[in-house]
Amino acid sequence: MRPSAAKKELGQHFLIDENLLGVIGRLAELDPEDVVLEIGPGLGVLTAYLGDRTRHVHAVELDRSLEPRLREVLAGRENVELHFGDALQLDLAALEPKPTKLVSNLPYNIATPLVVESLDGLPSVELWTVMVQREVADRFFAQPSTKAYGAVSVLVQLAAERTGFHPVSRTVFRPQPNVDSALVAFRRRRLPHSYPRVRQVVGASFAHRRKRLPNSLELAGTATREEAAAALESIGRDPSVRAEELAPPEFVALAEALDR
Repeated sequence: MRPSAAKKELGQHFLIDENLLGVIGRLAELDPEDVVLEIGPGLGVLTAYLGDRTRHVHAVELDRSLEPRLREVLAGRENVELHFGDALQLDLAALEPKPTKLVSNLPYNIATPLVVESLDGLPSVELWTVMVQREVADRFFAQPSTKAYGAVSVLVQLAAERTGFHPVSRTVFRPQPNVDSALVAFRRRRLPHSYPRVRQVVGASFAHRRKRLPNSLELAGTATREEAAAALESIGRDPSVRAEELAPPEFVALAEALDR
């Protein structure tokens, strides 16, 4: 069968180097009882590897033109289930059996929103192992007061702890991307009970990251400047602080202070 062409508009860069599969398997801590969710199986290289080592694989693909190739590569693997549609629109929480791990070479254009949505939207997932752009991987676990630190850093770090990191060469993909990539693995930790509210406050805080935090929260309609300033003072922070200066746990405290 003629190789399928990647579609730039879908952020497709197909994994073609099977030498990387062992690294993915190690970071994902694959177990025969795992139920894996894979977003963007592409040509099925990783999908077949996962199917041979786990109990069940849910592979979600947007591009219907890849179906013949995928069904050919995955023939005989009854434990691999293909789902066609937009991963950001499908009800992934309704999948049965429920996924315990998310292992994917994520399409570049949905990597960040997919990971963020899965943190609380897929409570059954305990471990993520995702291939993303290097700058996205760095952003997930960036430290406060750095350029890479932002809303996604706070949300990921509140929900998970990093367990592995592996830089990835551009040559393992077809077509080769113009950016570096990395594998990053992280394990779920207990979400703060106020996580939905924290997520709202974090989004509002970084919506205008150059502004002082009370101004950003007011512009987002989350709190008045006076309310925000009082909440910051109650957690020991000066009202002139900017969002990028607060550590993830401080956003939990801030959200709770705003609701008092």
